[in-house]
Amino acid sequence: MRLILVLLGLAALVVVGLLATGMISLDAYGGRLPTVSAETGKVAIGSSNRTMEVPTVEMRNTTVSLPTIEVQKAPEAAPAPTPVPAQ
Repeated sequence: MRLILVLLGLAALVVVGLLATGMISLDAYGGRLPTVSAETGKVAIGSSNRTMEVPTVEMRNTTVSLPTIEVQKAPEAAPAPTPVPAQ
C-alpha cells in the first residue's frame, strides 16, 4: 500500500515538474463540456564529434607470484578378493 502511495506521489511530482519547466502545457476551455488541449516540448538526441582528453591503458609484461594447485589421482585400488561360498 505504501509503495503505491509513494509511486503516485512521485508521478504527481513529475507532472508538476514538467508543468513548471514548460515541457507540458495544458489549457482547459470552459463551456458545457470542457475540452483540453496539450502541447508537449521536444527532446532531440544526436551525436557530435569532439576532441577530448581520455585516459589510456598501457599493457606490459611483468612477473608476479600466483597461487598453484596440484591434483593427484588416488592410487589404483587393489581388486577385492572374491568371496568363497560357504559350504
